[in-house]
Amino acid sequence: MEEEGKIISADLTVENAEQVRDFYKKVIGWEHSEVNMGNYRDYMMTTKEGTPVAGICHQSGSNAGLPPVWLTYFQVKDLDHSLKVCRELGGKVLRKPEGSGCGSFAVIEYPEGAVCALSQM
Repeated sequence: MEEEGKIISADLTVENAEQVRDFYKKVIGWEHSEVNMGNYRDYMMTTKEGTPVAGICHQSGSNAGLPPVWLTYFQVKDLDHSLKVCRELGGKVLRKPEGSGCGSFAVIEYPEGAVCALSQM
């Protein structure tokens, strides 16, 4: 059963994903597997035992324009509703929903500047 409000991912989207991937492998001790994105590969970072922990992505394709920060993804039940409430409370939608239904996501900014992503369950 999916949990509303759960942290489901943390991704870092950067220009030079290979260099950043290797940095975190050396600093933290992560391993990686490749994720085929068509013309290029992004990286699922894992523990030594193979447990997925984060993503390191290129700033291209659907990730073009995402900020080069560790972007935490929170699971929501109704993305459109969550975005409406975000705006009503003074937040901003920095990136409109990508996709529709389950797995669609958007990037929001809290009124004080913190950024996160919301993904529909």
